[in-house]
Amino acid sequence: MNCPMCEKATNKAYRPFCSRRCADLDLARWMNGNYAIPSQREEDQDVPDAEPPLPH
Repeated sequence: MNCPMCEKATNKAYRPFCSRRCADLDLARWMNGNYAIPSQREEDQDVPDAEPPLPH
């Protein structure tokens, strides 16, 4: 098995990565949202909600 970050052979202590550095790089990608899964749910859309009409 190769490291998913750099393709080097994995190290048992950091599996599936080869080193702490590659494990930390992967964690940083998760935390920055690089691995976000897109959603098709309506409430997740970046469209502002319609405001209710004002009473007369």
